[in-house]
Amino acid sequence: MLKQAASSQERDPLAWPEDAVEVGRVLDAWGIKGWVKIQSYSTDAQALFSSRRWFLQPPEGKPVAKPLPSVLKILSVREHGEGIVAQAEDVADRNAAEALRGARIFISRSAFPKADPNEYYWVDLIGLAVHNRQGELLGEVVGLLDTGPHSVLRIAPPGLPQPVKPDQERLVPFVSAFVDEVSLPERRITVDWGLDY
Repeated sequence: MLKQAASSQERDPLAWPEDAVEVGRVLDAWGIKGWVKIQSYSTDAQALFSSRRWFLQPPEGKPVAKPLPSVLKILSVREHGEGIVAQAEDVADRNAAEALRGARIFISRSAFPKADPNEYYWVDLIGLAVHNRQGELLGEVVGLLDTGPHSVLRIAPPGLPQPVKPDQERLVPFVSAFVDEVSLPERRITVDWGLDY
């Protein structure tokens, strides 16, 4: 009988996850006992709160004084004012916390909390094909905008060289008045939106 090989993450929980998603960055040290201030890239930072392993990469385009650990084992994370602070194993003092400044934080997508029905993580919507009710392809989701009251799908029309310019994107509000269905298994979103809008 054949047995499927274990993924790299099952073999070594500290290995870089294949489904890593960048969720934030370390802003600075907080206090003298090794805590760090975190900038979340989402207004709902549940992924940071639910995962006990944060994978790190250095900031883009900036040299670091000394190598970063590849993973932080999180002991505690909490909201503090309008931000987030966290404490990690082996980060015992302010100097160690300051050495993490600017580090990019990644979390395995599989560690995200389960979304409620009719709620979706942005990362799951990017790359989905968007069709209208007539079956016409509007394009592919390349990002989302957070307008406060709701999000807006940024759709790159087919046939244009990538990346498209902002004035070439189609913008469709991600609300039930315009979005009929989201099918993650089919990688498809159906919307009430014309090609000429």
